[in-house]
Amino acid sequence: MAAATETATSEKLLATILKSLSDDKAEDVVQIDLRGKTEIGDYMVICSGRSTRQVSSISEKLAQTVKDEFGRTAKIEGKETGDWVLIDTGDVIVHVFRPEVREFYQLEKMWQPMDGPGAAAS
Repeated sequence: MAAATETATSEKLLATILKSLSDDKAEDVVQIDLRGKTEIGDYMVICSGRSTRQVSSISEKLAQTVKDEFGRTAKIEGKETGDWVLIDTGDVIVHVFRPEVREFYQLEKMWQPMDGPGAAAS
């Protein structure tokens, strides 16, 4: 397993995560490049599941995939309620929301570039 961990780059990890989310029918998947913006990770991925059951299932399967392919144990918070689950894989932080909860918190807006779409004109 150590060899798998050594060869895991944040880009490979991100690609595996995006494939897992796609396979499990996650909706509205958004990836945000955090490199140079924060030390919490290289990428953030935000997506939605249609129900608490799907949110929990997406999260469980994703954590297992990361463990199987990279030998990393992801930290998971919020799986019990299934409204908003955080999966911390080290280099990639994944948020899986129910749509209503995602709309309420609008996490994507916090990480949008200030000069990107939606930025206020000065």
